[in-house]
Amino acid sequence: MTRMVHCVKLDKEAEGLERLTYPGDLGKRIFDNVSKEAWQQWMKQQTILINEYRLSVVDPKARKFLEEEMDKFFFTGGSELPVEFQPKK
Repeated sequence: MTRMVHCVKLDKEAEGLERLTYPGDLGKRIFDNVSKEAWQQWMKQQTILINEYRLSVVDPKARKFLEEEMDKFFFTGGSELPVEFQPKK
Protein backbone atom coordinates (compact mmCIF):
# COMPACT_ATOMS: atom_id res chain seq x y z
CA MET A 1 0.00 0.00 0.00
CA THR A 2 1.21 3.47 -0.86
CA ARG A 3 2.14 5.74 2.03
CA MET A 4 0.42 9.13 1.78
CA VAL A 5 1.57 12.39 3.37
CA HIS A 6 0.32 15.94 3.43
CA CYS A 7 3.20 17.48 1.49
CA VAL A 8 4.39 20.77 2.97
CA LYS A 9 5.91 21.86 -0.35
CA LEU A 10 2.90 21.12 -2.57
CA ASP A 11 0.26 21.70 0.14
CA LYS A 12 -1.67 18.61 -0.86
CA GLU A 13 -2.07 14.94 -0.01
CA ALA A 14 0.39 12.99 -2.13
CA GLU A 15 2.41 9.78 -2.27
CA GLY A 16 5.13 9.80 0.36
CA LEU A 17 8.73 8.72 0.11
CA GLU A 18 9.40 5.00 0.45
CA ARG A 19 12.39 5.42 2.76
CA LEU A 20 14.47 8.05 4.50
CA THR A 21 16.38 9.98 1.85
CA TYR A 22 18.53 12.05 4.21
CA PRO A 23 19.99 11.31 7.65
CA GLY A 24 19.15 12.89 10.98
CA ASP A 25 16.29 15.06 12.15
CA LEU A 26 15.99 16.84 8.80
CA GLY A 27 15.70 13.50 7.04
CA LYS A 28 12.93 12.42 9.41
CA ARG A 29 11.03 15.69 8.85
CA ILE A 30 11.36 15.22 5.09
CA PHE A 31 10.17 11.61 5.28
CA ASP A 32 7.14 12.61 7.37
CA ASN A 33 6.17 15.75 5.42
CA VAL A 34 7.45 15.62 1.83
CA SER A 35 6.01 13.79 -1.17
CA LYS A 36 7.89 11.91 -3.87
CA GLU A 37 6.96 14.64 -6.33
CA ALA A 38 8.38 17.41 -4.13
CA TRP A 39 11.53 15.34 -3.49
CA GLN A 40 12.07 15.11 -7.24
CA GLN A 41 11.70 18.90 -7.46
CA TRP A 42 14.39 19.23 -4.80
CA MET A 43 16.70 16.87 -6.70
CA LYS A 44 16.46 19.17 -9.74
CA GLN A 45 17.05 22.25 -7.56
CA GLN A 46 20.03 20.59 -5.89
CA THR A 47 21.57 19.70 -9.26
CA ILE A 48 21.26 23.32 -10.37
CA LEU A 49 22.91 24.54 -7.15
CA ILE A 50 25.75 22.02 -7.46
CA ASN A 51 26.40 22.88 -11.10
CA GLU A 52 25.99 26.66 -10.90
CA TYR A 53 28.09 27.05 -7.76
CA ARG A 54 30.48 24.27 -8.80
CA LEU A 55 30.08 22.53 -5.46
CA SER A 56 31.86 19.37 -4.44
CA VAL A 57 29.53 17.17 -2.42
CA VAL A 58 32.52 15.81 -0.46
CA ASP A 59 33.34 19.31 0.83
CA PRO A 60 31.77 19.76 4.29
CA LYS A 61 30.99 23.45 3.58
CA ALA A 62 29.18 22.54 0.36
CA ARG A 63 27.21 19.80 2.13
CA LYS A 64 26.19 22.22 4.89
CA PHE A 65 25.11 24.77 2.27
CA LEU A 66 23.02 22.14 0.45
CA GLU A 67 21.44 20.99 3.72
CA GLU A 68 20.48 24.59 4.56
CA GLU A 69 19.04 25.07 1.08
CA MET A 70 17.09 21.79 1.39
CA ASP A 71 15.59 22.97 4.69
CA LYS A 72 14.62 26.29 3.07
CA PHE A 73 13.22 24.55 -0.01
CA PHE A 74 10.81 22.43 2.00
CA PHE A 75 10.15 24.23 5.25
CA THR A 76 11.05 27.94 5.31
CA GLY A 77 9.98 29.64 2.13
CA GLY A 78 12.04 28.07 -0.61
CA SER A 79 15.55 27.89 -1.93
CA GLU A 80 16.49 30.53 -4.47
CA LEU A 81 18.01 29.74 -7.84
CA PRO A 82 21.41 31.33 -8.46
CA VAL A 83 21.10 34.78 -10.04
CA GLU A 84 23.27 33.66 -12.98
CA PHE A 85 21.11 30.61 -13.72
CA GLN A 86 19.50 30.63 -17.15
CA PRO A 87 17.21 27.65 -17.83
CA LYS A 88 17.66 25.96 -21.21
CA LYS A 89 14.95 26.79 -23.68
